[in-house]
Amino acid sequence: MKHSIKDWIIATRPWSFTASAMPVIVTAAWMAANGRDVCWWLAALTVVNIVLVHAAGNTWSDYHDYVKGIDTPDTYGAKTITTGQFTADEIRHLSELLNVVALALGITMVALTGTTLLWIGIIGFVLSMLYPTLKYHALGDVVIIFCYSILPMLGTSFITTGTLYWDSLWMALPVGLITVGILHSNNTRDIETDTAADATTLPAIIGRPLAVKLYYAEVSLPYVWMIALCFAGIAPWWSLLCLLSLPLAIKNIKAMMLYKQGIKAYAHVDEATAQLQLVFSVLLIIGLLLS
Repeated sequence: MKHSIKDWIIATRPWSFTASAMPVIVTAAWMAANGRDVCWWLAALTVVNIVLVHAAGNTWSDYHDYVKGIDTPDTYGAKTITTGQFTADEIRHLSELLNVVALALGITMVALTGTTLLWIGIIGFVLSMLYPTLKYHALGDVVIIFCYSILPMLGTSFITTGTLYWDSLWMALPVGLITVGILHSNNTRDIETDTAADATTLPAIIGRPLAVKLYYAEVSLPYVWMIALCFAGIAPWWSLLCLLSLPLAIKNIKAMMLYKQGIKAYAHVDEATAQLQLVFSVLLIIGLLLS
């Protein structure tokens, strides 16, 4: 079956790319807000590279979820394989190609910046490849925090300034927790299908009622954290522009509250959480740059 370029792009789940791109841009804005000389073209290159890695990780995960029997025609998982649009091998080959391109770009960036980036990249790549297995053993949330918060923020601080700034991790919790919320809401919805496929996730271990409460914390604590950072004099007051996204967080929480009404009532909270992460991060970026 022939596929258009649009088909291949959709197969990578582009709606999720904000989860990887935003931490990079937030970090660059944090560097600028702290008076550091930021190389913006390297920041842009970093966004391209991490999105490629993310796309490779998405397709790699989709392939393994299908092979393991987690994604089927009647589940809410990725539909690219289960609908017959793509074969499992096509998605696996797409992941491999994306990884090769990302690796080539990553090596180029190491040559441009330094070997510190190499070690960050190796850890991120290994975690990305192991993600399906780790996700099946309730460690998916940990991988997300590292791959879409801690590692890209440290890496971006080094790439854009030439120095590894650990204070960039002040931004890791607010951005990272909402990103984890994307996966967590997905896993909370899919407890039954994951368990049937012998895949153990955190929500499957703690149960749906507690998992829903944990989601509330994941999308609420970022606001408390940013307010605390401002009062502590760590973050500029302009960064509280992110509070304008609070109505979206409340809307998502209300949607999760409907879990007793059945899966359909909150089936798309994962996508809504990705939208929340985008709006929260964009407002935070604007606030940091205004400061």
